[in-house]
This record gives sequence, structure tokens and C-alpha cells, in this order.
Amino acid sequence: MGHPQRTVLSAVRLLELFDADHTEWHLSALARRLGRPTSTLHEQLETLAAAGLLTRAGRGRYRLGWRLLKLSSALYLSLPWYAPAHAAMERVARRTHLLAFLCVLEGERLLCVARSVQGRDGPPVAGELDFELPAHATASGKLLLALAGRPLPDPAPAYTEQTLTQPGAWEAEAAAIRQAGHAATADEWAAGTGGLAVPLRGAGGEVLAALGVSLPTPRLRERETLLRTLHGAAAEVSWELGYRPEPARPGRAAPGRQTP
Repeated sequence: MGHPQRTVLSAVRLLELFDADHTEWHLSALARRLGRPTSTLHEQLETLAAAGLLTRAGRGRYRLGWRLLKLSSALYLSLPWYAPAHAAMERVARRTHLLAFLCVLEGERLLCVARSVQGRDGPPVAGELDFELPAHATASGKLLLALAGRPLPDPAPAYTEQTLTQPGAWEAEAAAIRQAGHAATADEWAAGTGGLAVPLRGAGGEVLAALGVSLPTPRLRERETLLRTLHGAAAEVSWELGYRPEPARPGRAAPGRQTP
């Protein structure tokens, strides 16, 4: 790996350490976390601060910089589906009183690009603040992997006894997901946490993102009601984006519905 590439990856890893739980870092704490000398790390932090990607919050302390807002705004403007999808996600959160989310598959990574807890009623669930999620142990990840015809990640770590890690079992489940038009998980990432997810499609039928909810596993008894809400919200967004699904053929299950 060339020196410029190492430098960029090092900067990305550093910026990713700033999250909802660590909005501010001290130089010495970052050095311990990364296992790097404070002198070289300080130089990199000052470079990022000069570029506006970080800002100094005091002696030896740093926070994310305002320039990131400009970059994020440019990103959202480049995604015509994001605004209607985000509005649909918030409607789902209000109607279900659950954590609702939007996820995308980027290479091998499942990224949670938006979440909403509007009106949520209940305890926190696993991964509530995580940006990167395990694709094979979450409803959104399974949905996007299945619709893309992708195999399980390698490796596919087992988070609980319910985590699916066998390629053969995944092939059968992926086929079922494609036929049903949605994905569900129960206690696969963390005991007590489940999920449901449906696809958002663009004008040509391409899968843009997963819209879903994360919930305490006992609330999966409301699965059919929740899926109707999710499918309805996703259909509104996809229709607004120009997607016109083919009418269901005789003997063929309509998307989002399972055959008896």
C-alpha cells in the first residue's frame, strides 16, 4: 500500500473515532486508542483542523469540524431518493413507536445512514447508535445481501446462538427473502433485539436502500402490522421515485407477501 493511501486511510480511521459517544477527543486519549506516538498524531490532527475537518476545542482537544456539514449536504443532494426516504422513515418511527432506519450496502459494509426515534416507546435496542452494522445478523443487511444475490460475509461471526453463519442455510433464507420481499431477524445480533426491513426501489427497480425497524424481540408478535406499515411507506417512496411494479401474475406471490 502506497504512502498516500496509508495517509488517507489513517485519517479516515481517526475521523471515524468521533461519534455520538465520543464527540470530543484529547490527543493523549487518541494516541492510546490508536497506539501511535503523540507527536505524529498531533501533526495529523493539526492538518485535519487546518482543512476544517476537525476543530480545536481546547488545549490538546478536538471535535469534528464544520466543513463536514458541507460535505454531508453535498452527499445528500447527490442522492435524489434520500429526502423522500428520510421522510418515510420518520413516518414509520411515529406510527410504530420504534427505532426506524435507512441502511445501504457499500461494498462489504452495511451502513446505517439515517435513524429516527420519533415517538419511540420502549427500551434501547442493540446497535442504536452504530454506523456500521453486521450485514448477516440484521434484517436490513440480510435483505440487501439477498436482493443483490450476495453470499454471507467471510468471515460471518456468530454474535448469538441464533446468528446464521452457514452458507447453505443462507442460500435457503436468501431465496425466501427474495420471494417474501422483506427480511426479519430475531435475537441474531443481540439477545432481545429483532428487526424487520423492506427495500426502497428506484425508477428502474434497482434497490436503493433498506427501510426498517429495530425492536425488542417480543414485539415481533406485531410483525404483520409492522410489515404493512413498512411496505406501505416504501411503496410511497418508490412510486414517487418513478418505480412502477409489475402486476402480480396468477400463481405468483405479490412482492412483500408470503404464499400460504
